[in-house]
Amino acid sequence: MHNNRPESKRPILKYSLIGCGSIAVIVLSIIVWIAVSIFWGPGAMEKTSFHPFRSEEAQKRYLSHYDKRSKEWPIASQSRMIETSCGHTFVRISGPEDAPPLVLLPGGGCNMLIWLPGIANLSEEFRTYAVDNVYDFGRSVYTDSMHTSDDLAMWLDELFDKLGMEDGINLAGLSYGGWLAGEYALHAPERLNKVILLGPAATILPFRPEFIKKMIISMIPHRYFFKNVVYWSLEDAVKKDSLSKRYVDNHVEDAYLGLRCFKFKQPPSPDVLSDNELRSIKVPMLFLAGENEKVYDAGKAAARIKRIAPQIETAVLPGCGHDLWITERELVCDMIVEFLKKQQKI
Repeated sequence: MHNNRPESKRPILKYSLIGCGSIAVIVLSIIVWIAVSIFWGPGAMEKTSFHPFRSEEAQKRYLSHYDKRSKEWPIASQSRMIETSCGHTFVRISGPEDAPPLVLLPGGGCNMLIWLPGIANLSEEFRTYAVDNVYDFGRSVYTDSMHTSDDLAMWLDELFDKLGMEDGINLAGLSYGGWLAGEYALHAPERLNKVILLGPAATILPFRPEFIKKMIISMIPHRYFFKNVVYWSLEDAVKKDSLSKRYVDNHVEDAYLGLRCFKFKQPPSPDVLSDNELRSIKVPMLFLAGENEKVYDAGKAAARIKRIAPQIETAVLPGCGHDLWITERELVCDMIVEFLKKQQKI
């Protein structure tokens, strides 16, 4: 009977409260740690001598890494820094001077180095322009905030103008760059010859909940979490062979260093095109995705395109996912070149 007295329950309640309080402190500490790691340094639009980096040391660290990796570019190239009202845009140009232009837009958290796996193949018959997104990682430097796809489209308008491209532009984008290429096809179809979407972010279908969860986990400021998320999203490339895995590991280093060195900013979020927007696309367009795509169901995305906008060519490649540009780099390059040459404007 003594065990049922209220006094005997007080130690249990006491230690339960202590335990709950300790867990709450730990969780709060983790949240503060993540927030401080993400937001430390000057504000996104604060113009410092080391803008858009968090510090002078971060600037030196990132650019040293970037320049070292740039030496891996497998073919002759030249670089240009193009000034626009949105900022300075870094572009690496390869291929024959008199060849048709092919502009390459990287994925989110990437830069022009993401095109290393296939740039030599694409540059055999095209004048390639590999771009560092002005509002992302790389050598480009933004001078204004960007909130919508219209802001990015205006930046591309000015970039193409400064590069001397009035029309007949071939535009290819990977992931986030694929979404942007699709948006630009709606914004200025008269300037484009053809468009290629490689595993575009959103655009056709919304993000899967699991993908969103993984992206949140990747923001935890530790390389372990970031690497695990990248390995999950690009798992076919990780498993295929040593060269493909090396491309993935290089991407991990490039992107994670970018997260640590650049000031935090929120780029425009990719969205899904409406039925009317898809139907309105008149620019010849190719949608390529891997059957194991983690961002959305690639088969359902292709089916929606065929149902609503059959004028858009689609292909779902086996044995790859969001890593199609790495895992099936030769096949993807061949499909891009074939698509571009098939209806090339004169």
